[in-house]
Parts: sequence; structure tokens; C-alpha cells
Amino acid sequence: MSSFATYLVGFLILIVGLGIAAYLLNVPTTWIAVGVIVLLGVGVLSATTRTKMRDSGSETAGTTTVVERRPPTSPNA
Repeated sequence: MSSFATYLVGFLILIVGLGIAAYLLNVPTTWIAVGVIVLLGVGVLSATTRTKMRDSGSETAGTTTVVERRPPTSPNA
């Protein structure tokens, strides 16, 4: 299972638990549905940003290579 799927499964378990708690506290069903939809969106966004593939060039990001250029030497000098 990928880390993205694992993250989403954990987030879904959290959402179900919060939904059951809200139901037991007599929160109106409409607001429970709104909360579930919002939390699903937050879960997908955070799972995507936490598990996105890193660029292969990111290892050298921030490094600078200095190359010194000298004029060619003449054979008469």
C-alpha cells in the first residue's frame, strides 16, 4: 500500500470517529455532512502534499558551481 493510501485510510478513520462523536453529541446531520466533506478535502490536500514525488534535481538545489574561464594562451607569449 502506498504512503498516500495509508495516509488517507488513517484520515478516514479519524473522520468516522469525529462523525460518530458529533452524532452522539446531537449535532444536526447537515452539519456532520458538511464537516465530513470539508475534512475529506483537507485530507486529500494534505496527503497529496506530504507524499508528492520529489524532483530528481532537488538534491543539487541551492548549490552553486563556480567555473573560472581564462583566455587561451597564445603560442608566442
